[in-house]
Amino acid sequence: MANNQNNRNRNNNGNMSVEEAGRKGGEATSRNHDRDFYEEIGQKGGEARSEQNNSNNNGKMSREEAGRKGGEARSRQRNNNN
Repeated sequence: MANNQNNRNRNNNGNMSVEEAGRKGGEATSRNHDRDFYEEIGQKGGEARSEQNNSNNNGKMSREEAGRKGGEARSRQRNNNN
């Protein structure tokens, strides 16, 4: 079974697969960095994603903004009917 696992981690020409390279790189990073490192890169990634979501997105509004606007419009409808 170990041989079968090794074959899956190698591509047809015997070189390391992308999967194996990623696994090895992740293990090396884990050995070389502590929890603070992962918290920091997670924070940076979250901020970048938030900025991406808040950008124009080719003229489309975010789901959050669409929901807020829809809720406000519905609230105005209810207030006008009473």
